[in-house]
Amino acid sequence: SLTNNSNKLKSNNQNQIHSSTMANTNLHGEDLIRHCGLNDKGKSVEQMDNQSFHRLIAVKLASQGFDVPHATNGQREAENQVMKLASDLFRRYAEQSRLLTGHLNPPDRRIQDFLDEALSTTGVSIALPTNAINMDRYGMARKLSLPEDPSIDEFHNSENSSYKLCNGVLHNPFNDRRTTKGVFHIADYGLPVPADKIKVPLITYAKLLEAALQPPEDLNLLPYTSQWTNKVESMVSLMLRPLVCPEVPGVSPEKRLEVRFFVPGGCVSNLDFVESIFGNAGDPSLPENDAGIDTKHWTGTSGCVILAPHIRKLKKKDVCLPHISEANEEQKKTGMCWENEDELYNGGTPFKITLRDKRGIMVTILADNYFGYCKKEVKTQIGLSANIFGLAEEEHAGGAVAFKSYSLGTHFYPDEAIVGNSHTFDQAITLLGDSVTVHPTGYATDKKYTTIHILPEDIEVDL
Repeated sequence: SLTNNSNKLKSNNQNQIHSSTMANTNLHGEDLIRHCGLNDKGKSVEQMDNQSFHRLIAVKLASQGFDVPHATNGQREAENQVMKLASDLFRRYAEQSRLLTGHLNPPDRRIQDFLDEALSTTGVSIALPTNAINMDRYGMARKLSLPEDPSIDEFHNSENSSYKLCNGVLHNPFNDRRTTKGVFHIADYGLPVPADKIKVPLITYAKLLEAALQPPEDLNLLPYTSQWTNKVESMVSLMLRPLVCPEVPGVSPEKRLEVRFFVPGGCVSNLDFVESIFGNAGDPSLPENDAGIDTKHWTGTSGCVILAPHIRKLKKKDVCLPHISEANEEQKKTGMCWENEDELYNGGTPFKITLRDKRGIMVTILADNYFGYCKKEVKTQIGLSANIFGLAEEEHAGGAVAFKSYSLGTHFYPDEAIVGNSHTFDQAITLLGDSVTVHPTGYATDKKYTTIHILPEDIEVDL
């Protein structure tokens, strides 16, 4: 079956070669391995053995309050010992996290503030996840995309199938080779909506976002824990710092934007794919990873991508689209209205919808697990950042706001077609009499309208 579906399969190993160009060019040694899975020669390397990775995952999940089972493999007795000794510490950390519910890391706070302002008129309160499991190390998403049990080589859910291979892992999303017809939706806020995109009421965007951040339990199931008695159901997050403007040695430093990803636990394979292209920017809670502190290398723009394939099942009426009798002509043409109460938004087909403004903050919801959408969305956000920052270009940086401009030239010479030959400066002065002031330098100014000047017919103007 793998052979028959080979045209649909996404192999992450093939994409790792891009990390060397998209990751922070200043990383070397262990930092490069941690964030990109590459050594200084650009070769893919494992930053730790499987046993160490399993210990790291166990500690991370336990520290967030999840019930981690004891390891049954005799060689992992040390892991059980660590978990036992640190159990009180984990419970304390989990309780502190609970008390800090609502506290956001710096990039999430910037995005949350934008959402609070942009959606203030909708009456819908949106809160970014504060307890999502953060993929703060390259390769963790890949480990979490398959069951912990080494004897199980595959995982399946409604959106994706993952297979363990001898040379890595292979992810096969349910949808592939996506058409772009009717796909691009933009909330009616901030920058103008291009004519070839579908304008969506702001309240509808808010309702879609509200549902996007509440994935169903089966989709939130973390594959790594699928065989555990107490399975982990949680959203997963990732931070990227894609390059927008390369460094010009001796002139200007490189500039990057910040992008936050939030996906249901069952779609963690999507983050494996994304970080294989753009690298992993680490823990967003740590000061050294805060773009707001490192303004020298930040474009000042922030992005957010939320994967939500489950919102394809939402009805138009439930996301506050108007009835056809109350819709305007544009809404009727683009389908942003309903006639029957059971009509699904966008006909139940995949789409993406974005909210952005001239500050360069962009929050996009992807109603599909198609890997290509995630990659292209990051490139789209790089494009917006390039447009806002200036002095940088990106292949997807289209949709610029254009204004008419006119060039009147820098030199003006007398031309009979413009000046005419039926009158002279002297004749004009005689005719105007005391209504003008004649200057010694050879021109005159109207006394009542001082911005009007009378120039000789042979004047030459050089700006």
